[in-house]
Amino acid sequence: MANTPSTRPELWLIRHGETEWSRSGAHTSFTDLPLTEHGREQAAALAPVLAQVQFDLLLTSPRQRAQETARLAGVHTSAEIELNLQEWNYGEFEGKSTPEIREALPDWNVWRSPITGGESLPQVAARAQAVIDRCMQHGGRCALFAHAHIFRILAGVWIGSGNAQGGALGEHLALSTASISVLGWERDTRVISRWNELPPALAN
Repeated sequence: MANTPSTRPELWLIRHGETEWSRSGAHTSFTDLPLTEHGREQAAALAPVLAQVQFDLLLTSPRQRAQETARLAGVHTSAEIELNLQEWNYGEFEGKSTPEIREALPDWNVWRSPITGGESLPQVAARAQAVIDRCMQHGGRCALFAHAHIFRILAGVWIGSGNAQGGALGEHLALSTASISVLGWERDTRVISRWNELPPALAN
C-alpha cells in the first residue's frame, strides 16, 4: 500500500550487520570496517522484510558497514548519505571495548564519562535531532541505516519530544546488529512502536 507523506513521519531504524568490532564489543565510530560474512548474511535477511514496505525517504550513514547493509537489503540505489547518522565519535576510546577501557578507568561508562577527543552525549543528541528534523520536514516513512549508539540516542530524543536531554534514555535501549526498530505516533504522542526486531530468518 502506498504511503502518503505527512508531517508525522514514521522512522525505521535499521542497524548495520555484524563487523569484527561489533562482534568483539569494540567501540566503532569513524573506523570504516566492512561487514563480516555473517554480517552480510544478516543484511541480506533484511531484504524480504523491507521489500514489503514503501519508503518515502532513505538515508544512510557514510560508513561502509551501513551502506553495505542498505545495498544487501535491496534499497541502496535510492539511499542518500546523511552525515548526522555517523556513529558517536568515541575519540581516544575508538577500537576499545568497555572492559579494556575499565582496566585503566574502572568507573568508565560511555553514557556518563568524558570522551576525550570525541563527542559528548549532547553533541550526538543534537545530530540525532537534526536527523529527526529532516524526517519531519520530508514526512512519510523514512528508512535510516546506521549504528547502535546514534540510534539509541535518536530514539531517546524522539520520545523526549525534541529534548536533547532525552538522548540519555538510549542507555536503556539495547540494539542488535541487523535489527529493525520503528519510531511512530500514538495519536499526538511520539512512541517507540517496535524495537530491536530481527528479520524472521535471524530470529530463530
